[in-house]
Amino acid sequence: MRTTDFDFDLPEERIAQEPVEPRDAARLLVRDAVDGGQLRHGQVSDLPDFLRPGDLLVVNDTRVLPARVLGRRSTGGQVELLFLQPDAAFEQERGWRAMARPAKKLKPGERLECSAGVVARMLERSSEDGTWAVALEGADGEVRPVEEWLARCGVMPLPPYIQRAARAEDAERYQTVYAAEPGAVAAPTAGLHFTEALLARLQERGVEVARVTLHVGAGTFLPVTAERLEDHDMHSERYELSEECERAVRRAREVGGRVIAVGTTSARVLESCRAGGGSGAAEVRAGRGDTRIFLHPGHGPAVCDGLFTNFHLPKSTLVMLVASFIGTEETLAMYRAAIEAEYRFYSYGDATLVLR
Repeated sequence: MRTTDFDFDLPEERIAQEPVEPRDAARLLVRDAVDGGQLRHGQVSDLPDFLRPGDLLVVNDTRVLPARVLGRRSTGGQVELLFLQPDAAFEQERGWRAMARPAKKLKPGERLECSAGVVARMLERSSEDGTWAVALEGADGEVRPVEEWLARCGVMPLPPYIQRAARAEDAERYQTVYAAEPGAVAAPTAGLHFTEALLARLQERGVEVARVTLHVGAGTFLPVTAERLEDHDMHSERYELSEECERAVRRAREVGGRVIAVGTTSARVLESCRAGGGSGAAEVRAGRGDTRIFLHPGHGPAVCDGLFTNFHLPKSTLVMLVASFIGTEETLAMYRAAIEAEYRFYSYGDATLVLR
């Protein structure tokens, strides 16, 4: 298949710049194969009505780091750093891999002054992707975990298509209510719709909720530049699926429940840990590691029976993942209907539920 097969006309005004309140007041477009693919409209707060007792929702409990840091060079020039993940090659220096902009004039050993008395020390630039190994420390050389320094001087790394600066309220709103494991540089945005009250109603409905962890990286925003899908180099992200989640999937299978991924990130973890079985029947095995799994038509899910997710951008790996569940034409038709009905797209936008 070609990347252009997943192109569609998305008016700029359909990309949400602000979240709705409360979280579960966002709109929900439902496509259930049992109904012949008929589209139904509702709100996220209606989600329990579309699920059955015994169903399992799998959420991603990664926690977004305030990973965007502004530093100032001794010359006065400003540099923006986006901290991605720990760099094993610089573990002793507590170095992290970071994107720097502008990066051209930076030199190893250079120190950037950040806010709250934090200093960014540039260690080494990668010749492969241009990212830097960077250490954060106190102005007096004080050593602390990078996460603590980021909490002092960093801001939430809102996606590039949200065309405004991060505000104080984004520190709470660009985070799921169940976020627990620090490490992401972007939110698992499908989960942003859930409230404690909605989770309680799902439990009352007999729907179980299990957790996985996938630390969303900046690669999730990279465009697909290859003409053919099979030539795309998928980005890598760190994940963990616990024995508790493995047992939850097994319980759902035993009672005839459906396994529904909350977000593309949860789907990637579940499918990375698939263990035998046919389409829609596979179980999972607990594990952790790095995944480059690329779900798209022809390479679809074997564990997930459904997907709750936001609306994604044209030609992105995320819309290709949706198409791996219901097909390319069906996905494009659903997206055209959503645009016509003025649904809001992407991180702070509305949601869709597709059931196979």
